[in-house]
Amino acid sequence: MKMKRLTVVALGIFTSLVVCQAVVAYSAAEKKAVNVANAWLALVDQGQYSKSWENAAAYFKAAVGKEQWQTSLTAARKPFGKVLSRKLRSTQYATTLPGAPDGHYVVIQFQTSFERKSSAVETVTPMRDQDGKWRVAGYYIR
Repeated sequence: MKMKRLTVVALGIFTSLVVCQAVVAYSAAEKKAVNVANAWLALVDQGQYSKSWENAAAYFKAAVGKEQWQTSLTAARKPFGKVLSRKLRSTQYATTLPGAPDGHYVVIQFQTSFERKSSAVETVTPMRDQDGKWRVAGYYIR
């Protein structure tokens, strides 16, 4: 009976450790993804749309051509003017997203204020790319 109780306690401790490691791993992934998103957004804010495409994930590049990206981003961002402020609103780690292959993603939302749009939400989705590095795979602004 005592051995059974020790086994249950040991399994409980082991399960807790695995869950804690998963939380730490997700936190580390989220931190890396936020850093990547901020660096990528800096390129976009500077109007370096071509460079933002070059620094995007392979999945992103396969889905959107460089010229198409530049045209779309110009149309989406130019009417808003310059960024006045941007604050991290949320992060969410995911391994599946609608319309995307299974992988490692972090969906990040920023509350952003522009010259001509006082309140917008930018959603940036970095993914762990084929080489293991985090790169932006999606961007949406509303």
